[in-house]
Amino acid sequence: MPARPELTHPGDDAITAAMNRSLTALSAVVQALGHGVHTLNVVGLRTDHAFVTSRSDLSISTEPPLSLSALDEDEFYALRALLVFALEGSTIRSAVLIATTAAEPSPRACGWTIRDGWLHPMDTATLQEAVIPCPGASGIRREVYPAPALAQLPDSEEETPHA
Repeated sequence: MPARPELTHPGDDAITAAMNRSLTALSAVVQALGHGVHTLNVVGLRTDHAFVTSRSDLSISTEPPLSLSALDEDEFYALRALLVFALEGSTIRSAVLIATTAAEPSPRACGWTIRDGWLHPMDTATLQEAVIPCPGASGIRREVYPAPALAQLPDSEEETPHA
């Protein structure tokens, strides 16, 4: 028996569906966050008990023309890949997505728990515990607010319940 559990390889269809959901989820998060500079962090616990993290800084402009830019494309692609595996669920036991928005006088944060293939708003008390700086460490306190619920669309016609 191996010292660490092995990761299950999800099927291609499951990964394709999770890839599609990740685009829908990121689009919904961007729309919910609106204009400004935002940092997205995904933290996950794999089934082999290893923590995985990814971060990406985004700039969103709601002034015409609408625009979205990732300040580092490689970081954005890594964040999306981790989000895909978190949404797919066979290799990630639990995960969260935290969005921090640069704001005055202090940054604001909201978050979603990733479960059952989608993003669900986090409890603000749990989020506050997650984003508070460690004692003795220099860190920025964030104003926590409730994350909006994100509408989930079916992956495909086959997964849509039939009447």
